[in-house]
Amino acid sequence: MRFRLTEKLSFSCQHQVSALDAQGNTVEGPVPVTIEVKDINDNRPVFLQQHYEGSVRQNSRPGKPFIYVNATDLDDPATLNGQLIYQIIMQLPKVNNVMYFQINNQTGGISLTPQGSQELDPLKNPSYKLLVSVEDMGGLSEHSFTDSVHVDITVKENIWKPPEPVEIEENSTEPYPIKITQVQWNDPGALYSLVDKENSPRFPFSIDQKGDIYVTQPLDREEKDAYVFYAVARDEQGKSLSIPLKIQVKVKDINDNPPTCPSPVTVLEVQENEQIGSSIGTLTAHDMDEQDTINSVLEYRIVDQTPKVPQDGLFLVQEFSGILQLVVQSLRKWDTPQYNLTIEVSDRDFKTLCFVQINVIDINDQIPIFEKSDYGNLTFPEDTAVGSVILTIQATDADEPHTGSSKILYRITQGDSEGRLEIETDPQTNTGYVKLKKPLDFETVAIHNIVVQAENPEPLVPGVQYNASSSTTFRLTVTDVNEAPQFFQQVSEAKVSEAVAKGTKVGNMTAKDPEGLDVSYSLRGDKRGWLRIDPATGEIFSVALLDREAESLYRVQVVATEVGGSYLSSTAQFHLTLTDVNDNPPRLVKEYTGLFFCYPPKAPGSLIFEATDDDELTFRGRHFTFSLGSESLQKDWEVSKINGTHARLSTKHTGFEERVYNIPIRIGDGGRPPLERTVSLPVTFCKCVENRCFQPAARMPGIPPVGMAVGILLATFLVIGIILAVMFFRMKRDKGQHNAESAQASETKALRN
Repeated sequence: MRFRLTEKLSFSCQHQVSALDAQGNTVEGPVPVTIEVKDINDNRPVFLQQHYEGSVRQNSRPGKPFIYVNATDLDDPATLNGQLIYQIIMQLPKVNNVMYFQINNQTGGISLTPQGSQELDPLKNPSYKLLVSVEDMGGLSEHSFTDSVHVDITVKENIWKPPEPVEIEENSTEPYPIKITQVQWNDPGALYSLVDKENSPRFPFSIDQKGDIYVTQPLDREEKDAYVFYAVARDEQGKSLSIPLKIQVKVKDINDNPPTCPSPVTVLEVQENEQIGSSIGTLTAHDMDEQDTINSVLEYRIVDQTPKVPQDGLFLVQEFSGILQLVVQSLRKWDTPQYNLTIEVSDRDFKTLCFVQINVIDINDQIPIFEKSDYGNLTFPEDTAVGSVILTIQATDADEPHTGSSKILYRITQGDSEGRLEIETDPQTNTGYVKLKKPLDFETVAIHNIVVQAENPEPLVPGVQYNASSSTTFRLTVTDVNEAPQFFQQVSEAKVSEAVAKGTKVGNMTAKDPEGLDVSYSLRGDKRGWLRIDPATGEIFSVALLDREAESLYRVQVVATEVGGSYLSSTAQFHLTLTDVNDNPPRLVKEYTGLFFCYPPKAPGSLIFEATDDDELTFRGRHFTFSLGSESLQKDWEVSKINGTHARLSTKHTGFEERVYNIPIRIGDGGRPPLERTVSLPVTFCKCVENRCFQPAARMPGIPPVGMAVGILLATFLVIGIILAVMFFRMKRDKGQHNAESAQASETKALRN
């Protein structure tokens, strides 16, 4: 038997029960009896403290608890009565209705939400008050008990912040490593490391587990003037506690580099007529130390001038810019063509000598002078080849050779308005070569009076001008040469419809004879005989029906021949493009000989065929119409259009004979004018083997049947036997006759003897 009692604690106990008689003897049993006491929810949860206080750093990792609240319940923890659920009822203040704190409903651990991790600021709100509740029954019953408690939270400043940028003097002689800055995580026990995202070949920094950052070796600003790397804090499991901190190190410059010259020798040029105070050029030295600091400020000073003619101190260098100037007088090349200056360049601690070479440039104060003022008369035929040299001219210049002041350029100023001539100059000798740039033309200009001007590419100095000595003339006479007629265009193109009537003018080509003779025209290459040309006017006419499908672009040559002269001729091309008209009815794209249905048909079937025509394909494509060519076939057959070029021929029933049906199909093109054609589509109903049409071999036309073939064969053998018998008989007869003649001859001979 089993008894059930209700108590405030859940437990069970077991007993042995026996039945006894009046004498105390056991009648039945013992029987085991289990007594189970069941718990009820008659105790409310109670927090272990009446008030909780905690603190959290701003920017702490969200989800990591910084304080726990705990409650107890006397009910059985193994039942729902003792299961406790925690939640935050209220947060004060609640900024923008955003919860900065969250609680683990099982453990009571309070941590920051992601928004709280980002937005908590002790300067704005240094403390928060939370109302936390605990509920038994797992929070699943309306009869559960609750308790609540206040939690005061102080927000502390985040000390995990990037330090201020650090300056380290380069090439320091202090003992290494040298502490330069420090980082610190909000809580003890963090593991620190440095990350160099630049992947520098040399990373001269380290960090210890106190967060102290060191430079481990001397730095060189000229090698790298700044470093950026990151400090990382991790927990014992190696998980990052927060975002890495950016560490910035600037390498402070010291004056450890002397000035350097831009090149072993700086070469400058100055014209001999430069005015006093003119800038000759700039010497720009360099210093590897930091720019815009006292370490890189350079000063310039001339310490020597060679040669010292006509005197020393002809030049001045500006102290801080390095600009060189003339300060005494203008230079003359005949004094010396070159000066060499030694210039001292210094910074605060170093000095360097740089060398400058100044070349004196001759000024253009001399004009070119021709050796002849007139090169006389020249005569050339008009067919002289382009590029031919027709005259050599020469001028000289007294300025310094091989400079812009002495180089001579020749320019035709009169007598060649059409640009038929050009002059090339030899850069070494200044010789000018007059050449033909375009063909000469007797009919246009027979005599050219040419004027040539010689000039320098460098401008003349003020006060000097070109005069008559810098120009020359010559007379070019062009002689006539008989030339072939010349077409106004070498290729003429025309376009007409292929349906034009015979005798239609389709084009025109004309030529002109340079000597003014009449021109006669003829055609060459008119292989189809479609065209003729008027021999006098060059007008071209059609003389036959044109066919674009035969040839869409028709090319012929037009020959122009002079009349009454040497009968010279020239040719040009005439291209005639034929445009299409709808003059070709549709047709089947191929000969369909293999269309079949298996006999006997089990169900209606269909076959696909394709049509085309020979007219030009338009951008719309082809759009044919398809129908049966006879209305009487409509009870057996049906034609349906698939697209513009394909159609389907279908049977309407299965009652067809085993034979060939020639189905007329009417195909229309819908053109202008519309054309149509009726074609025959042969369709065979035949027995099929492996889905192929099988037809027994029939007697071919002209082949006799077997009986007739045997008769013919026997007759042939009989004729051959008769012929052999006749030949045998004749051979035997001829042999007997020969023997008789031999015997008779023998007898005659004996008698004669």
